Amino acid sequence: MKTEITIIVDNIASENLCGEWGLSLLVKYNGKKILVDAGGSNLFLENMKGLGEDVAEVDYAVLSHAHYDHANGMPGFFDNNSKAKLFIRENTAANCYDKKFIFMKYIGIPKRMLEDYADRIERIEGLYEITDGVYLVPHTTAGLSNIGKREKMYRRTGWKWSFDDFDHEQSLVVDTDKGLLIINSCSHGGVINIINEVKTAFPEKKIYGYIGGFHLFNKTDEEILDVATAIKETSIEYICTGHCTRGRAFKILKEQLGDRIEQMKVGLQIEI
Repeated sequence: MKTEITIIVDNIASENLCGEWGLSLLVKYNGKKILVDAGGSNLFLENMKGLGEDVAEVDYAVLSHAHYDHANGMPGFFDNNSKAKLFIRENTAANCYDKKFIFMKYIGIPKRMLEDYADRIERIEGLYEITDGVYLVPHTTAGLSNIGKREKMYRRTGWKWSFDDFDHEQSLVVDTDKGLLIINSCSHGGVINIINEVKTAFPEKKIYGYIGGFHLFNKTDEEILDVATAIKETSIEYICTGHCTRGRAFKILKEQLGDRIEQMKVGLQIEI
């Protein structure tokens, strides 16, 4: 059974399609269409049209995590698709911030999205199967608030601030003919942590591939090399990364991983 993934939005544009700081992917699997994120604007609608895809035909939608560059297009999705549920983590809220010097900048989902489209949103907990062979895997790694602290990312509850522990982030996992495919749009919880979380959820399954951003644009060369080394030690055969990985990190990963890794860009179509 063929699995197809199309990059709808990424930072890198293609000849005929525009890019932006954001990510959106369309997964076709077993007769179903699954939209993962909707980028930072309604650009994903234009790019879907340019790729010959009808957003009204999407069967399921997934929000990888509660940041604007993945969620700002979601109101446009709801307005142009009348049937698909959006699957989010139970603790998703409009409460994500980034600290710049002494200022807190809101980087979350559209502030009224959860209320305005409540009837279209499905809050989930734990390991969740959307449809046969398609799963949502939560973070189970302890201490992820340490990553939030390092990244200067926060959650706000009333007047209380806490370091983000990314319990709003989730991985889409598809059981393909070649093995499990992980899709995690920014991998804030850590690429290797996420791989290990999927291994724990599916101990008898091989992990074939990983598609998404790795959030390495702000990491040192040594940290990027550590990620590449750890990936080499896995059985993963295919990686496609872009968005928050960015060019410097991709170059280092490419030098280390060779043909196992591919650069993400708008319009790229992957068949497994």
